[in-house]
Amino acid sequence: MRDKLEQHQVWIYLAAIVSGLLTGRTMPEATATWELALWPVLGVLLYATFTQVPLVHVSGAFRDRRFLVSLLAGNFLLMPCVVWLLLTIVPDDRAIKLGVLLVLLVPCTDWFISFTHLGRGDATRAIAATPVLLVMQILLLPFYLWLFIDEDTTDMAIASHLLPAFIGLILLPLSLAWITEKLAEKQKPLNTLIAGLGWCPVPLLAMVVFLIAASQVGLVLESGRLLWSVVLAFALYLLAAATVGKLLACVAGLPAPAGRTLVFSLGTRNSFVVLPLAISLPDAWSAAVVVIVLQSLVELFGMIAFLKWVPTRLIRSGPDPG
Repeated sequence: MRDKLEQHQVWIYLAAIVSGLLTGRTMPEATATWELALWPVLGVLLYATFTQVPLVHVSGAFRDRRFLVSLLAGNFLLMPCVVWLLLTIVPDDRAIKLGVLLVLLVPCTDWFISFTHLGRGDATRAIAATPVLLVMQILLLPFYLWLFIDEDTTDMAIASHLLPAFIGLILLPLSLAWITEKLAEKQKPLNTLIAGLGWCPVPLLAMVVFLIAASQVGLVLESGRLLWSVVLAFALYLLAAATVGKLLACVAGLPAPAGRTLVFSLGTRNSFVVLPLAISLPDAWSAAVVVIVLQSLVELFGMIAFLKWVPTRLIRSGPDPG
């Protein structure tokens, strides 16, 4: 049943966004209510999501060094270069560029595993790699923002808003999830809790996108014309991710399932982990929120295409070299 829920998550999120836009359009006076409800739902979503990442078993990711090196090189060296090039085609608007950077520089650690499984990748490798991906993006995101945008913007965004939000909205749920997983090693009832939380990310994420759509519908309508080039940038990013993943898999001599896992990792981004950071910014930066939600939509439809294209055309099955 849970597999079915994850398999149809794209349509669940799309229905939630459309419902949210219609609700926000017909009930604009309730915008403050939607925004207020968003924060606790986001907190629970992040906690539930982080409990599904094997945080206490980071060492397992280092067993397959060829795959890990390819994964890190692709996500944290090559794809940031792609993002830098894509910035040239998005509008010259600081909020939009910040949103693009926030969402494209952080690899996914949740539905990446689901898409890897559905796309005939190696879900075991995906699960083992997620803690490393999470730690690396936490360490490197401030550096990337400093590198890609001007110093004044970075100082304002990170020091005044992003850093406190990161500590409160990311590190706190992450720490609670780690404690839960650690205690679960000795207290079996907590394993049942973690298993139950595994059902939560999809419905909670649907609730989050509904609340965002309902509260941000005005901004979506105002920014509509500016965002077409952003959609193009996100689509080009997916094509670049597939190309880079294929090349890295060939260079590293990875078996087909591991190569597909690499492609899905490069293609999926941690949109709803960085979303709280964008929401915490002042109103002048609110377009970043719309950009992040838009990226998640483009990515979801892109993953539908990846599920058919990657295993049958891009990286076909072959002998496993070991």
